[in-house]
Amino acid sequence: MTKYAIIVPDGAADEPIELFGGKTALEAAETPNMDRITTQGRQGLVRTVPGGMDPGSDVAQMSLLGYDPARYYTGRAPIEAAAQGIKLGASDWVFRCNLVTIADGKMADHSAGHITTEEGASLLRDLQTRITDERLSFHPGVSYRHLLVCRGMDFDVRTYPPHDHIGTAVEKLLPRGKGADMLIELMNLSRQVFADHDVNRVRRDLGENQVSSIWLWGQGKRAHLESFRKRFGICGAAITAVDLVRGLARLVGFDLIEVPGATGLFDTNYQGKAAAAIEALEDHDLVFVHIEAPDEASHGGHAEIKKAAIEEIDKHIVGPVLEVLERFESWRILVLPDHPTPVRHGAHSAEPVPFAMAGTGVTGILHLGFGESNATRSGFRIENGCELMEYFLKSAGR
Repeated sequence: MTKYAIIVPDGAADEPIELFGGKTALEAAETPNMDRITTQGRQGLVRTVPGGMDPGSDVAQMSLLGYDPARYYTGRAPIEAAAQGIKLGASDWVFRCNLVTIADGKMADHSAGHITTEEGASLLRDLQTRITDERLSFHPGVSYRHLLVCRGMDFDVRTYPPHDHIGTAVEKLLPRGKGADMLIELMNLSRQVFADHDVNRVRRDLGENQVSSIWLWGQGKRAHLESFRKRFGICGAAITAVDLVRGLARLVGFDLIEVPGATGLFDTNYQGKAAAAIEALEDHDLVFVHIEAPDEASHGGHAEIKKAAIEEIDKHIVGPVLEVLERFESWRILVLPDHPTPVRHGAHSAEPVPFAMAGTGVTGILHLGFGESNATRSGFRIENGCELMEYFLKSAGR
């Protein structure tokens, strides 16, 4: 049986960066293991975000897993609700709830300085006590990422992801449409509750970003995806610190593997993720490893941190996993970002991303190092991102 590994450095693709002499972070990084994949196998471009859809990680990751977002996507928050095991009824809605910092009327930080999980839970518990409508309930998640469930309500509203609008006046980003007034009232209430909260007092004394408000976006109704085993005939496991990817993994029937010290930031436990992936290959056909660090660096405009994160992924995850895979009689590896997150503006882009693929039955194309320019030069391109998974699996000699 063929063994498969997919490694996703979130948001690693980029535009040329002056700091790196016109190279992208991926091209400037020292990535001998990713380069070995492309020199032994092939690289190309894949469009993970269908035309007309916003370039969110939810849409892009769904494509990577082999599911057409145009058919299956109902919103980001329902996917994260699946990660938390929240049951939604047919008439329920769920919103992603960020804890954000607003300064001078502008969106300053989509993560409130990467607030701790404990601090976030404390803020939301106190906010919940001020809400009299029993149909509304907050569900704390990890760090700044939380959920609001609205039972038996109806919405037709446009919302805006805060990480894509850093520096924009919040008045331009407020929800619009049916149900927007209630959402804005909740956000205004949160400002009152948080203004002199103990959490913010401590953060102020420490010189850390304070939590100005909740920010509601990514809404949708309950999601459903056909199981990966039924769709492709193989069983998988996923390793990630991010609820969005956990939710998708749960929806497709992957086993979720917890890794101590996996943070979703640059300080994540890279070695631990690699060790867990290697162990998972013993009793799973496929392992899906997601690393959020490059994307978080991009949103913060930190090119050097993004480059360093890519190098950590190559050294501590791609290298060890590739070494173990090569011991199997039949194997395959795929490395790719889900979407670009250019450091220049810190927002996701819908441009195609480079992918690197090697293993049993893979013929070579353009034996050069991995990066956006070489992937473009290869001439190998997949326009419908949801078709990449089938190509990856079926061309591996199964």
